[in-house]
Amino acid sequence: MLIWQAWRMSLANPIISPPQSNWQHLLLISQPALALAPPSFVDRLRTSMAFEGLSLAVRSHDTGPIFDLIMGLVPLQGISDGVALRYSKQHGSARLDAILDQLASAPSCDRLTSYWHFAECSYEKTGPTCAEPAHFSTCPLPSIKLRKGVLNRAAYSLALFIRDVCEGDLVGWIDARLAQADPGTDHPDRGPLLRVAILDPLCEIHGIGPKLWAMILADLLLGADPNRERWVTAGAWMIAVDSLIHNFLHRTGTLAHFGAEHPYGPACTAPGGCRDLLEGLSRRIDARAYNPNFPATFPRFVQAALWSFCAEGGWNICNGNRIDDRLGCRQTACPNFKVCDRRGLWQPTKR
Repeated sequence: MLIWQAWRMSLANPIISPPQSNWQHLLLISQPALALAPPSFVDRLRTSMAFEGLSLAVRSHDTGPIFDLIMGLVPLQGISDGVALRYSKQHGSARLDAILDQLASAPSCDRLTSYWHFAECSYEKTGPTCAEPAHFSTCPLPSIKLRKGVLNRAAYSLALFIRDVCEGDLVGWIDARLAQADPGTDHPDRGPLLRVAILDPLCEIHGIGPKLWAMILADLLLGADPNRERWVTAGAWMIAVDSLIHNFLHRTGTLAHFGAEHPYGPACTAPGGCRDLLEGLSRRIDARAYNPNFPATFPRFVQAALWSFCAEGGWNICNGNRIDDRLGCRQTACPNFKVCDRRGLWQPTKR
């Protein structure tokens, strides 16, 4: 009920005074999304993690269920969830214990010797092709019936990372990385430093990009064990920039205001890109106003609120199904209508 009251109030009393700075403009257009965001955001994550067995897995340093979580999400990239899930249901998914058993049998291909040797594997289902055709007949990768070869490589790359870099204990590796990187609770950049400590090496794993890692780690670190304070802090600073977030920042004029216009892709997580803008926004919002148990600075909550404001599965407001980008947004009922720049994605920038 409170959510709908906030929604109706934002429609009835839109804030239309001109912002005094670029940051004030971004704060202004973010207000409706934050008003609609559930204050139970973290509680829901923790309930889900416990139900799925991830909380127990973390406490017991059981890497298998965490591998399953990751490889359950990796196939969803670049295709509809329904198609990907139907394929996995029909053909099965990658399992850590099965991959480690295959690796223990000492395959003849040198690229399966270690995580570092595997970096240049180029297995593809089409053809099929690989970098070592002389060893293809004994290669274990095709035995996993995944939708395309890049997913097989992701599964083996992740399994080798867990075996060789984490020494079989992904939870222990995360604990150690965060402890080593921790500059102290009073450091103003503690959250970003903890984020980088685990996100950067994981992004080297083949086939799993920074957006997906940020999504996975945010849920796992925030939700699996509330007693791991460093996990919670690092998870709070995981920012996943997908096309909905990028397009929101474009349509509202945020990218233009900051001189940060760029196409969706790697530039979103580069310096000065979408992730930095969301981080700067989050530093200017006290998330405890939405739930007193939240950390004061909570980038993941802010990003999730904006995503839900846009997504068809959320509030379904700022997305390509509701907006003809040749014309720009015409949703007069949107609480941001009078303060948003309403730029079409394909319109030239107006100076």
